[in-house]
Amino acid sequence: MTLVLAMLIDALFGEPDWVWKKLPHPTVLMGRMIGWAETKFNKDEQRIPKGAAVILVLSAMVWWLGTLVPHLPFGGLFEVLLAAILIAQKSLTQHVQAVSDGLRKSLSHGRQAVSMIVGRDTSEMDGAAIARGAIESAAENFSDGVVAPIFWFLIAGLPGLMVYKLVNTADSMIGYRTEKYEEFGKFAARLDDALNWVPARLSAIAFMIAQRRWDIWGLIRRDAPLHRSPNAGWPEAAMAAGLDVALSGPRSYEGEMRDFPWVNEDGARDIGAKEVDQAVDMLWTAWLVIFTIAVLVAIAC
Repeated sequence: MTLVLAMLIDALFGEPDWVWKKLPHPTVLMGRMIGWAETKFNKDEQRIPKGAAVILVLSAMVWWLGTLVPHLPFGGLFEVLLAAILIAQKSLTQHVQAVSDGLRKSLSHGRQAVSMIVGRDTSEMDGAAIARGAIESAAENFSDGVVAPIFWFLIAGLPGLMVYKLVNTADSMIGYRTEKYEEFGKFAARLDDALNWVPARLSAIAFMIAQRRWDIWGLIRRDAPLHRSPNAGWPEAAMAAGLDVALSGPRSYEGEMRDFPWVNEDGARDIGAKEVDQAVDMLWTAWLVIFTIAVLVAIAC
């Protein structure tokens, strides 16, 4: 029942800004620990084992903290609230909806909104590219920001959820194939891939159920491997097939155009705010699928 309550609280209230203006968000604290460790240990030789050791030690710390929470005064309440904070459904839909709202005002508003949720260059994006970026972000972040936290809570309770968030935060900070992070962040990146393997595929299935599109599984399996990530392609391919839009394709990073393949290449490419709205609707319908599963598990247990 803890997870069910946490999902409802997140869906209703999301991330209240006034709270995080006064207190640091748990993932911000995790990021500070990772940043401190990276500064201290990402140097000299043996960077791969150093990076692995950092992630293992920090994971053990947050696991231990997760086991303590239920034993605190009002521990049950704190457990629900912390789980709600670490699930990001409401904030995800708000950020994606902001892109749709921005596009309806102007291209510049759309670019500004999408720049908050994608890492690619946005200054030259047209409306279709803005919409694609928002929809891709919606799909990928539903997997690692919503389904994966829920999945790991079901598997290992609050400690499992906290370890997942730590690893996912580490991957977003140091899991890059650059000269600085290639070795030190390798373990974090590989562990994040492993922890997201099942949730990514569950997300694709949730999107398929949400759309009642039983016919798109073949398209999902065909296009998911096109993504450079072993996991992100699954929810992205499911979202693309469910909305019948083409996603991915060429885009620019740091001024360099990269020729990524199209996902669902026969889908519509001239898209805009309407399709982003449809993606938001799909996020909520897929959330309802996951929520129903959580309720059934709570009843069964």
